[in-house]
Amino acid sequence: MRKIFLFLLPGLLLSCKNDSTSNYQSPKDVSIQLEPLSTDTLSVRALDVKDGTFWFAGNRSTYGSFHDTLGSIQKGRVVYNGNDQLEFRSIAVTADYTFILTAGNPALIYRISHQNDSLALVYEESGEKVFYDSMKFWNDMDGIAMGDPQEDCFTVLTTTDGGDTWSKITCDKLPTIVEGEAAYAASNSNIALQGEHIWIATGGQAARVLYSPDHGKSWEVQETPMTSGGEMTGIYALDFYDENLGVMIGGDWNAKDNKIANKAITRDGGKTWKLIADGNGPGYCSDIAFVPQTGGNELIAVGSPGIWWSGNQGQDWKQLSTTGFYTIAMTNDQKGLLAGNNQISRFELYRK
Repeated sequence: MRKIFLFLLPGLLLSCKNDSTSNYQSPKDVSIQLEPLSTDTLSVRALDVKDGTFWFAGNRSTYGSFHDTLGSIQKGRVVYNGNDQLEFRSIAVTADYTFILTAGNPALIYRISHQNDSLALVYEESGEKVFYDSMKFWNDMDGIAMGDPQEDCFTVLTTTDGGDTWSKITCDKLPTIVEGEAAYAASNSNIALQGEHIWIATGGQAARVLYSPDHGKSWEVQETPMTSGGEMTGIYALDFYDENLGVMIGGDWNAKDNKIANKAITRDGGKTWKLIADGNGPGYCSDIAFVPQTGGNELIAVGSPGIWWSGNQGQDWKQLSTTGFYTIAMTNDQKGLLAGNNQISRFELYRK
């Protein structure tokens, strides 16, 4: 959705979701410690993590990485036909490459080599309605990206050759949009993947989920009770712990304190979505994630108003910080990275 592109804002992008946590016990209290790593004038809405290395993509044509052993953030820049102000809002990491995707026209997917940091432009698309919102990979070969409607369906790209080439799913295979329905390039968290399953979140005049059970061969619509009908309402992020348990968050960017119909959970793969903590907990947020190694019990939600934590799948929430971020990624149940406007911070959760 183009409105969000101006100044707004994750998976995010979580590792270790299918972990063994039969002995999980919810802590009585949780606190957070933030350690700023970068405070320059960079807006970051896309994070991913693989093998302990965090990758990010932001505005001003900037991307970068962070690993604890290096102790500092490594940055790079992309220049396209003299343009060094590209807005990267989507990211996905495989074993050998990191892929970053611009929001807005033109759409550009760059592939960054982990071996020598070389850049390759692997996809380019121009058009008045071109606007991509999110990108994910199942594995090193198969990936997917989604964007706002260019016709009467959402735009969905796929790759099956490790990102060398990308193709567009035709509208006759995708659900028809509701007039005024779009998506938010807020945290790279519009897409969730588990096994062969795909979930894509929408917003605007409708707050729906486009669902595929078979790697994108067929699609259907899952209705949700999330707020919709406004210019900036709907689902901003969703995350799945496994093929059944999923959560979503969003709200109304123009009314960030509104906590009504902005958080929902499913336990049947999205066939039914139910509101959680309706009227309580966080209001508008741009990203939500299951905390790894907690059996699908703990959640973290982040947005420009702050950071919230839940130890019981969103029934109750505690605000951990009023420092605002756009997106989150975690390596385990304690440590992760947060990114937002003018800041990237490492964080650690402390439990009692």
